[in-house]
Amino acid sequence: MYEENKMNKSELVKQIAESADISQNDANKALSSLIETVTTELSEGGRVDLIGFGSFSLKHRNAREGRNPSTGETIQIAAANVPSFKAGKALKESCNA
Repeated sequence: MYEENKMNKSELVKQIAESADISQNDANKALSSLIETVTTELSEGGRVDLIGFGSFSLKHRNAREGRNPSTGETIQIAAANVPSFKAGKALKESCNA
């Protein structure tokens, strides 16, 4: 098992700022820009590949039947496009080093 460590956005911004030797404000702008760019590209049906890190893409989920857990009633779940991330080789290897 692994010990669970969580990093929120402000901690990530701080780490980026320290690593890149830039201000936290600039790091926040860069991270927000990355998130906005990936979101826009996916919403337009595109894909974002970051070689060595991974790929962001959309996957289509078909409509299906589900159950309301509190009542057990059958419900219809609409089809949807959902974001997906597939880790790249370098990221996978660094997680298993």
